[in-house]
Amino acid sequence: MSAMQFGRTYEEFTVGDVYKHWPGKTVTEYDDHLFCLLTMNHHPLHMDSNYAERTTDFGKNVVVGNYIYSLLLGMSVPDVSGKAIANLEIESLKHVAPTFHGDTIYGETTVLDKTPSKSKSDRGIVYVETKGYKQDGTLVCVFRRKVMVPTATYIKERGGEQPGRPELAAPAAKKEK
Repeated sequence: MSAMQFGRTYEEFTVGDVYKHWPGKTVTEYDDHLFCLLTMNHHPLHMDSNYAERTTDFGKNVVVGNYIYSLLLGMSVPDVSGKAIANLEIESLKHVAPTFHGDTIYGETTVLDKTPSKSKSDRGIVYVETKGYKQDGTLVCVFRRKVMVPTATYIKERGGEQPGRPELAAPAAKKEK
């Protein structure tokens, strides 16, 4: 058996590569309300359908933008930051268009640049841009971030791909009665 790829080492990133994150996520009213409640964002645009219908240009609740950002960030982990040592910086975050309950979000990340660490030779900084789209292709969110990722040497010196995963014993043979 082999380990599932989860993130990349510094050497595996190539400037210009685009990772299309799969699967997408259909945003439900429950998702939106739970995120609002967890983060104490009680703006009626997100929580009160009567308010949204009567007083906004949209005529319905808008999904809170930081949920969409968080969703896209999570979608990108297997392709971008699954091996990350640290997320260093969110350089920019733009909410371009609204998302509504029932929309499905898809993400993709482009590698913009990569730089070896100046202080430690076993890691580097990868600069990426992630974009989120609705099912109809409408761009809804864009953000850029810098991620510190390990080199292959770092991984090898710390026990391989999954150093914290315990080795499972083979199942004992059943005794016949």
